[in-house]
Amino acid sequence: MTTSPLRPGLRLRSRTCTAEVVVVRPGPGTGVLECGGEPMTSDDVDAPAGAADGPGVLLGKRYTDESRTLEVLATKAGTGPLSLDGVALTVKAAKTLPASD
Repeated sequence: MTTSPLRPGLRLRSRTCTAEVVVVRPGPGTGVLECGGEPMTSDDVDAPAGAADGPGVLLGKRYTDESRTLEVLATKAGTGPLSLDGVALTVKAAKTLPASD
């Protein structure tokens, strides 16, 4: 389990499913990033496939907290869900591009 503060580039993996993420923006403070209700870890662990139940973690998607200060990138899909201190993370929406008439 990771007890150090989140920092950019930190790779974390779930202990409940196959999900893996990389921290893009750590946000202020030191929250606990969780997947499937269990804290994520930077250690190599053998995760049981599909042990968690919830909305899946999608490969290549960016997830963010309510305040949009934390951002993680999913590098491996899993059953999830991702949360920060018990509050669910959401998929970050793509920015709309201006029209090119």
